[in-house]
Amino acid sequence: MIKSYDSNDYDVIVVGAGHAGSEAALASARMGQKTLLLTISLDMVAFMPCNPSVGGPAKGTVVREIDALGGQMGKNIDATYIQMRMLNTGKGPAVRALRAQADKWQYHEQMKKVIEETPNLTLRQATVDELIVEDGVCKGLITNTGAKYHAKSVVLTTGTSARGRIFIGELNYSSGPNNTVPAIKLSENLEKLGFKLRRFKTGTPPRVNSNTIDYSKTEEEPGDKVPRHFSYETKDEDYLKNQVSCWMTYTNKTTHKIINQNLTRSPMFSGEIKGVGPRYCPSIETKVVRFADKPRHQIFLEPEGKNTKEVYVGDFSTSMPEEIQLKMLHSVAGLENAELMRPGYAIEYDVIDPWQLKHTLETKNIKNLFTAGQMNGTSGYEEAAGQGLIAGINAALRAAGQPGFTLGRDEAYIGVLIDDLVTKGTEEPYRLLTSRAEYRLILRHDNADLRLTDYGFQLGLISEERYSQFLAKKEQIAQAANAVKKITVHPTKEVQDYLASIGEDKLKAGVKADVFLRRPKVRVADIERLTGMPISNERYVREQIEINVKYAGYIKKEQQQINKLHRQEAKKIPADIDYNVIDGLATEAREKFAKIRPETIAQAERISGVNPADMAILSVYVQNGRYAKIHK
Repeated sequence: MIKSYDSNDYDVIVVGAGHAGSEAALASARMGQKTLLLTISLDMVAFMPCNPSVGGPAKGTVVREIDALGGQMGKNIDATYIQMRMLNTGKGPAVRALRAQADKWQYHEQMKKVIEETPNLTLRQATVDELIVEDGVCKGLITNTGAKYHAKSVVLTTGTSARGRIFIGELNYSSGPNNTVPAIKLSENLEKLGFKLRRFKTGTPPRVNSNTIDYSKTEEEPGDKVPRHFSYETKDEDYLKNQVSCWMTYTNKTTHKIINQNLTRSPMFSGEIKGVGPRYCPSIETKVVRFADKPRHQIFLEPEGKNTKEVYVGDFSTSMPEEIQLKMLHSVAGLENAELMRPGYAIEYDVIDPWQLKHTLETKNIKNLFTAGQMNGTSGYEEAAGQGLIAGINAALRAAGQPGFTLGRDEAYIGVLIDDLVTKGTEEPYRLLTSRAEYRLILRHDNADLRLTDYGFQLGLISEERYSQFLAKKEQIAQAANAVKKITVHPTKEVQDYLASIGEDKLKAGVKADVFLRRPKVRVADIERLTGMPISNERYVREQIEINVKYAGYIKKEQQQINKLHRQEAKKIPADIDYNVIDGLATEAREKFAKIRPETIAQAERISGVNPADMAILSVYVQNGRYAKIHK
């Protein structure tokens, strides 16, 4: 039901309509809260100012988690991709990752359309200058035109616009991404409110005209023929058959010589840029200097859409002067005659130190104020969208007077991302990696719906119809799992010949199908063929059975570790504990405990710089009730 209010009275206001803001606003509105989404430019809704793609290692899993919770990113990329590929197929399921090349213009237009058509959601162009805060509670905001909007909760997702400054060689100027208007006064207001801000930097590569690329000198990277989707609602029959290829080439000694000869003209090396850049997505200048022993670096040529000739020169991010960028490009095989359409640039911007946030992404010092996305110190569209969804959910729950919602490290990559931010903070733009997840064999891209759809349904973000289909899928998986435990594979001639053909030892006696399936090259379809017994016709059901059987021992081990984590998470630390009265704590531990205010013993253990002795002292102090005695 659509609510009726005064024109400037809302339940939730979201500031910024990038990937974080779009998810936050849609979640809030879909949960029944009257929501206002403000953006500096309507032309930048869910825009991709950097790489025109979604997914990749860890990030692809996040997109699937967003979809399982009822978010929009997976559906949006499924509607607008021009290429889809599964990465790391030769590796185990924990690191497999889906990646899509997007039509960046269609992606923006599709998300804007969804937002405009969503009940309870108003999209408006405005620049926010100031928050309305009374007695430590955020109650709304004021725009640069003097308009006041009131709300029960506010979500800030300013991206790289906050006091943004673009650098191209010796040129630098105040700007948001893609030469949009920057947000200046909001950062100043946040500092007045007591927030600690820092400067980060990111960058983007040049775009060149596809007609001027000699693709014969590059390597083709086609899409997959097997249907792939990010959203669990997308059907196989809708899979795009005529996909657009990407292409790969390399830098060379000439490229590196041009870069080295002009380092003094790069603001990264001249000292002009003060912000800290991303370690895992460095500029080409940084790569050439940092890895001076490498004779070449990969470059990916990625089309930005079906109706444009712009090609994104991936892994070639630079802030060199425009004429140097051209020389660098022309030194690369296939780009000798490439026409520059947009120069690359670096951008500096403000971020909030994320230790100032709770796991709900509400700020600790101002109630009802939430932040998400790159302003929390992350990099990447997917990390932003995942945070935006959680912030939007919690803003809606707060507006409705309900408890907050969080995800654990054992439940989702989104949980790992947020816990890393609020517990460890970040000194550089944070990028989610599979190595950051302790339980990555459980947090796979293929089972995100099994992990999170129940939450999405409880929050009101998953429809009854979709939930019924999900329950049916769970039942199919359970039946198939039961079937492989009952079916016996006998040592028939057909079975023995098959095992010999795949280089496996022959059977000495009959075994249950689940035991037979543990062999690396055996698939569910092979068992069905050899025994004549049906297990499942559904591709996703077979996938779950094969993974759960083949990796059962590893999964069991991770589950044991998760059970230990839950016991530690159950040990709560009082919110008003005074760490100064705890004898024996190291100075660093005392300072970090007081700064981060961990909520559980498990979270306290994850704080960098805290040693086992500090944890033993804190655990005994809380467990033995000494806290209660001191505070009586």
